[in-house]
Formats: sequence, C-alpha cells, structure tokens
Amino acid sequence: MYPVLMANTCSFFFLTRASKSENFISFPVCRSDTACWSLPIKMLSSLMSYSPSVDSKTENPDELIATGVLASLQNFIRKCIVAVLSYGPMPKHIAFIMDGNRRYAKFRSIQEGSGHRVGFSALIASLLYCYEMGVKYITVYAFSIDNFKRDPTEVKSLMELMEEKINELLENRNVINKVNCKINFWGNLDMLSEPVRVAAEKLMASTAENTGLVFSVCMPYNSTSEIVNAVNKVCAERRDILQREDADSVANNGVHSDISVPDLDRHMYSAGCPDPDIVIRTSGETRLSNFLLWQTTFSHLQNPDPLWPEFSFKHLVWAILQYQRVHPYIEQSRNMAKKQL
Repeated sequence: MYPVLMANTCSFFFLTRASKSENFISFPVCRSDTACWSLPIKMLSSLMSYSPSVDSKTENPDELIATGVLASLQNFIRKCIVAVLSYGPMPKHIAFIMDGNRRYAKFRSIQEGSGHRVGFSALIASLLYCYEMGVKYITVYAFSIDNFKRDPTEVKSLMELMEEKINELLENRNVINKVNCKINFWGNLDMLSEPVRVAAEKLMASTAENTGLVFSVCMPYNSTSEIVNAVNKVCAERRDILQREDADSVANNGVHSDISVPDLDRHMYSAGCPDPDIVIRTSGETRLSNFLLWQTTFSHLQNPDPLWPEFSFKHLVWAILQYQRVHPYIEQSRNMAKKQL
C-alpha cells in the first residue's frame, strides 16, 4: 500500500492500489473538524510549492538536507508521492536548461547575481529530489560558450560564483556523500578562468570513484563545439593508427576512413551516459539553445513557465507525469530507429 495524504474540506484520504492494473481507491480516515489537519495540509502545501528564497540559509546545501531530516511529515508525504510515481516508467536521465536566473533577480528587484545564488539552491534541491526518485543521471546547462559574449562584469561575477560553489562542494561534502555523487564537467574547460578550471578538475577527480547519482555540468558548453570536438578526436585517432601501421595492416585490422555514429558517440562528452529521457527548460522558453543536440533525438522536451529559481518538487513531479503519459510513443520511436540502423 502506498498512501498519499490528500485533504478536502471535511476529510483526509489515503490513496491505495492493490495492484498496478487496478484503479485508485480512496478511504476516509478522519471526519473530525478540519482544524486537526491544518498543520499537515500547510506542510503539504509548503512542500509542493517549495521555491528557495533570497536568504543566506537557503543558499547552504546543509540547510536543505537538515530541513529534509527534521520535517519528518514532509519527508513522509514526499516519499508517498514518489512511491505512487514509481508505478509508471521512471526516467533514467533528466537534463535541465536552467533558464531565468537573471529575470528572477530583475522581477524581484534584488541584487544582480542573487538570482544565480537562489538558482544554486534550486539545483541542489532538484538533485536530492531526483535521487529520491531513482533518477540516475542529471545534466544541467550551466554556462554556454555564447555567454562569454555577455558583459565582462557579469561573466566575471558568474565565474567567481562558480568557483565559490565548486569549492563549497569540495570543502563540505554532505550533499555529495548523501547521494554518492559523481560529478562531471562537460565542455571546453580551457576557456574557464584558471581558478575555476582547477577547482572543477579537482572536484571531478575527488568524485570519480563514486557510484551513485551522476551529475554532469555543461560549462562552458554548446553542442556544436561538442560535435566538432568528437569529430576531431576520431580523426586524430585514425591518424595515429595510420602512422603506426602500413596500409595493408590497417586494412586487416578493419580500420576504415568512414566515420560512424558509434565512433562519434565514443568521443562525445556524454560517452557512457544514456541519452536524456526528459529535457526541461524553465521560464517557458521553447529553444534548446545548442544544448545536447546530438543526444536529444528522442527526449521529451518540456518548457514549464516558472523561472529556474522557482522550480520546485511539484514541477518535477508534473514533468515525470507528462513523460509517463508519452513514454509508449517515445519507446516505439526509439525501437523503430534502432531497427533502421
């Protein structure tokens, strides 16, 4: 039995399902005055509408974890919702385009850069929620190569924020340890400032042996650069072989001049990770903006209206429900494509 607490004006209900094929049945468990349920109802509402605020406490990942530990009822409700979701097909890989940090700050007339700080809190919360849901791979579009064209002051501020947050994760590993997280950085790291690049490489090295959630941060990244990089690596690989072997032995070893899809797959930043099941771009924008173009042929694209710092548990639940609705069609398309290869 997987209960989900729900309330109306006169009662609370448990939802249960005897088997996967049966409909939900609701059972009234309380018909007393609704005041006795006011606290659980408020906590449920708070959970489902969670959005980090501009507060130093919410910027600390430890606070997010501590809140989850202390608020046992919220934990219970969230776990019940996740249990019900698990009856359907769950995504293995979710990719996020974290759009709307600057607009969040502008609309609320708060200090420039605060939107990105609150966005970091939303990211940590989403990682923990995805981990609870059994999502193995999370990829985020953190900084595009095109972002270097922005105002130099803004770029410098973002680089400093990246360095700060990466060092936070290095020094305080509660979040990483909680989900046994392996962290990758996809992109041309040579374009980063030296302190950020060094911190990123150190974080990757320190989590390389972890076997839990795989968290990939795309920065500085765009898909065009990734594909060109993969082609160059395949060409370099072929040149090395040709230099070591004469033409006859090359032919005998099955080395061909044609570049195949598997050749490129091996040299993509995402090698070893399954393609995203869902791509979520917040703020209602409907563009991929040169993000994972190679990997998203059969991904379910979603464009929820909230800005990234406003993205919450309820939005993630809704995203998975939408994915489950179209999952049969996506799988059918994938299987047809495999047969054609």
